[in-house]
Amino acid sequence: MVSQLRTLPGSPIIPAIRHPLLRAIEGTVQIFTSPHRTFFTNVMVQSIRVAEQGLPVLVVQFLKGGLNQGPEHPTQMGQNLSWIRFDAPECISNPDVSDKTKAALKKLWEHTQLAVKSGTYGLIVLDELSLAVDFGLIQENEVLNMLKDRPSHVDIIFTGPQMPESLLDVADQVTEFRRNFVV
Repeated sequence: MVSQLRTLPGSPIIPAIRHPLLRAIEGTVQIFTSPHRTFFTNVMVQSIRVAEQGLPVLVVQFLKGGLNQGPEHPTQMGQNLSWIRFDAPECISNPDVSDKTKAALKKLWEHTQLAVKSGTYGLIVLDELSLAVDFGLIQENEVLNMLKDRPSHVDIIFTGPQMPESLLDVADQVTEFRRNFVV
């Protein structure tokens, strides 16, 4: 498998390869939460495994910015894994963000909703969406409506601390990472 960390200017985006024997099964809603923001590696491993099996995967990071990022410039990680952030130079760590960042995040959220609704991806990871909701940057009811209207075969993974109760209630699986220190 060849990994590509960034799309080169003028390079075509390679369409996802779908194996003819893969059939759609009912998707799940999974939540990975922790008071520590250090567990994303576990979710990425799951994303890579799904992509290796031939299903298209989209990873959306809601609080991490990057220049020349956003829905128009996804990073391709191999053939079946696309990764996007909002198009702004800063990362979000609290609710006080610039209007430009709010607009970039709104554009990313709208793109994410369309990606879910399209059914193109077998797995969509919504990284730190819980904090975007907690900061009031994305409305909780919009997230619930997106889940309700998603195609039945699409798996969704939410990550982040402070997960809203309404999302915990509709999740098929909730995984809490915690650190236990032996004294």
